[in-house]
Amino acid sequence: MPSSFALSRRTVGVAGAAGATIAAVLAMGFASAPATAAPTANQNIVATAASAGQFDTLLTLAKKAGLVGALSGSGPLTVFAPTDAAFKSVPKATLAKLGNDRAALRRVLLYHVVKGNVSAGRVVKLRSATTLAGPSIGIRISGRNVFLNGSTKVVKTDIAASNGTIHVINKVLLPPAK
Repeated sequence: MPSSFALSRRTVGVAGAAGATIAAVLAMGFASAPATAAPTANQNIVATAASAGQFDTLLTLAKKAGLVGALSGSGPLTVFAPTDAAFKSVPKATLAKLGNDRAALRRVLLYHVVKGNVSAGRVVKLRSATTLAGPSIGIRISGRNVFLNGSTKVVKTDIAASNGTIHVINKVLLPPAK
């Protein structure tokens, strides 16, 4: 299967504890999450996120950063999407600073996007994934949970869109300093 982005593969055995852990994670869809509106796969990432009702801040910032067109395009893309609650934990001064620096805002938002359609089944086999911002995000499995960059938890997976996939996360990811 050709891949258009750089990913570090995690060595995964189908037998033993590692295989059992990954099977459990996949069976649970990472971790249980509250149900949201069930978007249809004929909607793009932006429309799917809008219909979910929990990504208003992300969509507002994507519009301000000029990324709505790219997220509505043909893709495929995978978005690790922070909820509105996740954005509430970001200091207001940080959000204000990003709001006044379009390049920095674009970099932060693109740090949540990976080229390609990376399903939960693929995510659990990776140690990292290169984002459209450039730097990679770290991926770690702990018990039945998947974490990005150590502490950001994936709370819902495989929300299908016509141009990719959305995985819901509980924190906003900040890219490393240049």
